[in-house]
Amino acid sequence: MAPDRRSEAGRLVLVATPIGNLGDLPPRAIEALRDAALICCEDTRRTGRLLLHAGIAGSRLAVCNEHTEAARVGEVLEVLGDGGNVAVVTDAGTPGISDPGERLVQAVLDAGFTVTAVPGPAAFVAALVTSGLPTSRFVFEGFLPRSGSARTQRIHDLAAERRTIALYESPHRIARTLVDLTAVFGGDRRVVVSRELTKLHETVVRGTLRDVRVGEPRGEYVVIVAGAPDAFEPPSDDEIRVALRAQLAVGVSTRDAVATVAKALGVAKRVVYDLAVAESRRSPPTTLR
Repeated sequence: MAPDRRSEAGRLVLVATPIGNLGDLPPRAIEALRDAALICCEDTRRTGRLLLHAGIAGSRLAVCNEHTEAARVGEVLEVLGDGGNVAVVTDAGTPGISDPGERLVQAVLDAGFTVTAVPGPAAFVAALVTSGLPTSRFVFEGFLPRSGSARTQRIHDLAAERRTIALYESPHRIARTLVDLTAVFGGDRRVVVSRELTKLHETVVRGTLRDVRVGEPRGEYVVIVAGAPDAFEPPSDDEIRVALRAQLAVGVSTRDAVATVAKALGVAKRVVYDLAVAESRRSPPTTLR
């Protein structure tokens, strides 16, 4: 009987890396990176600097990002089958948390190999525990959809979430996201916006959605929003439709009806507009039945 190669196979190791300060790289992470036959990373230049800081040279690197993760599976399985360990890192933080890693993990597990982790930083955890908002129950949403009805619906759904909410956002969308959250959540909801965590220019801004200001957008952001108060109940789609029908029944234009209903119910105009468009496709253009 041929020997079972899997008993001598390597392991896939998810290695968390510093979210900013390279001094946060722990000894066990350095050991895992040094022992890896292959290191999958988002950016070879950034990981190269990390390895240089750790005193590791001669490592075999392979780009594993949102575009190449699926294509990297074959190479990873080959290395594991030959007995080598494969380390997975992202540019910062824990692989698989709003970063590549999830599909690779599933493929390796499906092939019967072992997956383990060297735990460490995650930006949303650092932001959450320093926010001053409740941490006993929270929900992590990662990045919101960039645009369209998916974004509108996600924000609308989160408005009634009673747990503390953690979000990631990019510098060129942070201002718009805060505006969108204010429109649906209401301006009084507490929020903490953090960027450059653990770095020299770490910035944390606390306030309400109405008054918080982030200044010139720079770096990746973590947005921590207080959960909805117990009395908060966002209007249902049916309630919004009823309000729209009432406006249109007295001859108000669709545009004005959307603006009026959005303001009256405290709902984002896009939410109301999407419902109005959906209804108009099933009804004559001048009415909503």
